[in-house]
Amino acid sequence: MNTELLEAALEAEGYALVPAAVSPLEAQRLRALFQDDAAFRKTIQMERHGYGRGVYRYFSYPLPAAVQNLREQLYAALAPIANEWSRRLGSRDVYPKTLSEMIQRCADANQLRPTPLLLTYESGDYNALHQDVYGSVSFPFQATLLLSRPNDEFTGGEFVLYESRARRQSVARVVPLSFGDAVIFPNAHRPNAKGARSQFRHGVSVVRSGRRTTLGVILHDAQ
Repeated sequence: MNTELLEAALEAEGYALVPAAVSPLEAQRLRALFQDDAAFRKTIQMERHGYGRGVYRYFSYPLPAAVQNLREQLYAALAPIANEWSRRLGSRDVYPKTLSEMIQRCADANQLRPTPLLLTYESGDYNALHQDVYGSVSFPFQATLLLSRPNDEFTGGEFVLYESRARRQSVARVVPLSFGDAVIFPNAHRPNAKGARSQFRHGVSVVRSGRRTTLGVILHDAQ
């Protein structure tokens, strides 16, 4: 992944699209893991908690090799951007170069639970707008990978980013994802001109038919 291209897209659009981040075969293998109870530490029925409708499952350590590799690649590409944004936001946070150092920082703050997850939605399901922060230590970017074929295996279920801007109208972005694509986006804030910041939340619109599965790759651990 090219850091300069990702940074340009994040600055211009508020997100960066990575086409074919995983192959069709890799996508099928990843979504098949949803049925493997031993791979997960926790399962959430979203409707019970007011998060929307659907089911998601957090992986346990050790992560599947494909998920671990994606996590490491994403972190390495995004860490320089995270540090530049931190500076522009007036934060003292300095992010380490490697994922292993970031995960150790989480562990030092008693954030020991892995956060990558698989999410599955069926007809009528959706994900309400939210942020994935999980503790006092967090990394400012994350990714979602689409593991189902739009307009073939499901309809609706668009990925939505909502940006709230001080003293300006908010902006909603619908991100066009194809099978195997990844979208990288801010998990909380983006720096704007003259020291201002905007706040980001993300979600999924209502699935109209079929079954939609995604992989969420969060780059910090949870308490």
